[in-house]
Amino acid sequence: MKSKNDKVDFKECYVYEKRPNNTVRCHTCSRRCLIGEGHTGFCLVRKNIKGKLYALNYSKIATMNIDPIGKKPLAHFHPNSNVLSIATMGCNFRCQYCCNWMISQPEKMEGEDTPPEKIIKIAEESMADGISYTYTEPTIFFETCYDVGKLAKEKGMFNTWVTNGYFTKETIDKGYGYIDAMTVDFKASGNSQFYKKFVSINDVEPIYENLKYIKKKGIYFEITDLIVPKVGDNLDEVRALAQWIRENLGKDITFHLLRFYPSYKMMDYPDTPIETLEKAYKIASEYLDYVLLGNVPGHPGENTYCPNCHSLVIGRYGFLVMKWMLDKDNKCTNCGYKIPIVGKLKYPLSSFG
Repeated sequence: MKSKNDKVDFKECYVYEKRPNNTVRCHTCSRRCLIGEGHTGFCLVRKNIKGKLYALNYSKIATMNIDPIGKKPLAHFHPNSNVLSIATMGCNFRCQYCCNWMISQPEKMEGEDTPPEKIIKIAEESMADGISYTYTEPTIFFETCYDVGKLAKEKGMFNTWVTNGYFTKETIDKGYGYIDAMTVDFKASGNSQFYKKFVSINDVEPIYENLKYIKKKGIYFEITDLIVPKVGDNLDEVRALAQWIRENLGKDITFHLLRFYPSYKMMDYPDTPIETLEKAYKIASEYLDYVLLGNVPGHPGENTYCPNCHSLVIGRYGFLVMKWMLDKDNKCTNCGYKIPIVGKLKYPLSSFG
């Protein structure tokens, strides 16, 4: 079935179940919407057309940029590499502070028809090292992620997801082999009341279960936690999340504590105080070896320190690596402790001035 402009076919979804009376059950995200004929799921981009589920946003790229991988943020995955970042419209969350709300929560479907082959060509021409599926939720444009990701791997490029973690095991199983790394974003340290009020999610448990599942599958991931002033900055919950990560995933998981900036429907909230972030950093560091602060350029908390001798091993400013004190095997040059980094430093530091 073709779209109105007749340029790109609607794509039949990869992870769903046909049900009686021409209904379908979408199994792409953990909402698992039951969708009647002629209707869309919560995400607004997956539609039941005559008893089949179609992705209305397939290859309709709403935004595309070349980004440093540190922006995702991925601190210990191919440091200083560049990625072609893409997104379509739609999301399975309704974050009231979303900085990409114009594409994540659209009133109508828009985007430039860009087939997977063209996306790969753009990536190659841009000398990108990989593709990042980001800005909106990649689960919601999974068909595009899958088709582009498969071609990217054939070209020697890696694929990374920036995700809210509300996918399903079925989606991960389908995409396995074409997802090299993930950034899984927590909001307010996983506070369930915050998710209900500000995100429109009633059950956060799937996020925890999905983290354990991707760990089991061997997919590399880092975790972020957005610290929201007044409503999502409980330090006891930061402690609980850090402890859960250590007990269930390991102490070597990279954990980013992100500063909140007002956006969308939460413009009347302040920036996260640096003091709050520093307290959260100190608490999380009791449980985890690699805690980083995000959205605070120039702060020492951006850096990676050796868990063994505590010396600086990776110095950062914003999204870029500015100092590298690791040997060819990613071991601390001071004490020889191996830092769990995937890949090598991509470019000489001098290339960034």
